[in-house]
Amino acid sequence: MKIESDLLKLDGIRHGYFTREGGVSNGIYGSLNIGLGSSDERGHVLENRNRVASALGVDAANLVSPYQIHSPDVIVVTGPFEDGADRKADALVTKTQGLAIGVATADCGPVLFADPQARVIGAAHSGWKGAFGGVLQNTVAAMESLGAAKSGIRAVLGPTISQDAYEVGPEFHDRFVADNPENTRYFEPSGQPGHFMFDLPAFITDRLRDLGLRHVGGTGHCTYKDEDRFFSYRRTTHRKEPDYGRQISAIALL
Repeated sequence: MKIESDLLKLDGIRHGYFTREGGVSNGIYGSLNIGLGSSDERGHVLENRNRVASALGVDAANLVSPYQIHSPDVIVVTGPFEDGADRKADALVTKTQGLAIGVATADCGPVLFADPQARVIGAAHSGWKGAFGGVLQNTVAAMESLGAAKSGIRAVLGPTISQDAYEVGPEFHDRFVADNPENTRYFEPSGQPGHFMFDLPAFITDRLRDLGLRHVGGTGHCTYKDEDRFFSYRRTTHRKEPDYGRQISAIALL
């Protein structure tokens, strides 16, 4: 049901990169779809989220996730969002005990953060737009505002689309290289002229290391290739399916 990283197995902190297994949804949403924005039956999604919260040891109401918009924006949370609150962001941080924070993905990179000494945690949804635009930097800065230190922060990238499953066009490539010529190392030519295979996991983990974090890791799973365990937006697009599920990666302070 969930994958864990040794870097985040810490006293008083529980985490999980949840797979699509262990839920109640059916069909293309089978089975642990937590995407409230999908067209899945809402009751199924809520039950799936309840199961995630239970696995993390928190009340269902205390599993908090943002309304993701592929932005660099981060929200510091102290409890569940109130009705009508603006929850548009792509990362959350907290130091509130009993709260779990998580992000939904279906190919983008989920990054979980923890400073066990400061007892500050974070969760970031890092697709290429977020990683390029600064969501990882902003998450670390928000954690520092709560008392965390870069020397103590651990950051782990969960299941993400791998390079040999992520083909991009020339405009995508040119944007990265124009920003920094060294970004060419994240691209390999594809079989189509002018197109490239982009290494999103390496780009994300390098950005984390560039921030000065000493403890950076990754689970090494590809969402596109492992259909039994992961939802994938790109796989759904290639198959022309009407919709797709989302998995969650979450971390909790206990």
